[in-house]
Amino acid sequence: MGSRTPLYERHLAAGAKLVDFGGWDMPLHYGSQIEEHHQVRRDAGMFDVSHMTVVDVTGADARAWLQYLLANDVARLEAPGRALYSAMLNPAGGVLDDLIVYRLDDGYRLVVNAATRTKDLAWMRQQAADFTVTITERDDLAMLAIQGPRARDLCASVVSDSRAVLIDQLEPFHGLPDGQWFLARTGYTGEDGLEIMLPAAQAPALWQALLDAGCKPCGLGARDTLRLEAGLNLYGADIDEQTSPLAANMAWTIAWEPAQRDFIGRQALEAQRQAADQPKQVGLLLSERAVLRSGQAVIVDGIGEGQITSGSFSPTLGCSIALARVPRATAGSARVEIRGKSLPVRVIRPGFVRNGKQVFE
Repeated sequence: MGSRTPLYERHLAAGAKLVDFGGWDMPLHYGSQIEEHHQVRRDAGMFDVSHMTVVDVTGADARAWLQYLLANDVARLEAPGRALYSAMLNPAGGVLDDLIVYRLDDGYRLVVNAATRTKDLAWMRQQAADFTVTITERDDLAMLAIQGPRARDLCASVVSDSRAVLIDQLEPFHGLPDGQWFLARTGYTGEDGLEIMLPAAQAPALWQALLDAGCKPCGLGARDTLRLEAGLNLYGADIDEQTSPLAANMAWTIAWEPAQRDFIGRQALEAQRQAADQPKQVGLLLSERAVLRSGQAVIVDGIGEGQITSGSFSPTLGCSIALARVPRATAGSARVEIRGKSLPVRVIRPGFVRNGKQVFE
């Protein structure tokens, strides 16, 4: 038996198929992964993401410590409410985890991956030894992600007036508190929506209110195909401790300036950038009737070979798509080996669907 979120009984009542995910008993789907995927693209769906790790950072050195810990620069968060996406690196430049940081009135809030909870917290505390910071895991909170074109309207219809006003005013990639609740407008599906962090005991009532309002529960299966369509990385598949952010379409998350900011992994990344020898991450489209899967070889004629890191059938596009790591000189086409056949694939920049629409030409 794994760890259980405060919504575990709700998942059972809804007929969820439960699986182990990072040591947690989590819903894979509630009957149809594809229907849940379309629900998010066309209307609104809600995910229990209470297994993710919320960490509050306070203290006199909170900003300086995060500037050392992360490849992105929290100094960019000029006012409370703003958020940024970053990698936490090891000295070799490998990705220990990817995370979101929110600026609070009295510090910062980090949301990191569930499967890396123990490793991340140990690393953070080790790196905090020379800083005046307090690192507090907020395991008293639950978190719901409500995503889709109607997500914000549905949420606003079931919360207090003050929270409804906050939902209306909240800008993309911002997060703000309302009492014991924290509402953020980030997401992992390529759709608009909210993440709501709230005391664990209050989560079942919010879940039920959203359910009564017409928001459908969705599981990890739909979450994976949605994020893949959006071209977003999954830790442990597309990125890990051996992967440089320069090879994972994450160069934009590295704050090179100011040049004097010394963050963990900077020296290794600067050497990689100068050598220009890292592979790159691309999107793949397969028009033939087959499914792209993690681990399949990608052959680029005259250049070399890469590998698919995430692949699946795209319910929105009706074809198979993938993220792959390939030689940097790869251009618009390649081939993938599937069951002894070499099938042609189109190579595009990562990202296939946003706000329900195809984003590539």
